Amino acid sequence: MIWLYLDPGSGSFLVQLLIASIAGLVIFVAASWRKIKRLFNKNKVQNDESDDEDEDD
Repeated sequence: MIWLYLDPGSGSFLVQLLIASIAGLVIFVAASWRKIKRLFNKNKVQNDESDDEDEDD
């Protein structure tokens, strides 16, 4: 069995690292949300256009 020792400074650092990682991920997704949304809407628009072309024939 391996015994690990985490002093309060190390524990505090790990908690800060976890919080910063989560906050960074949230900010990244929020900043990229428009691009992500456009990616999925692009496929939907292409499918809708191809459906419209099929109806015209």
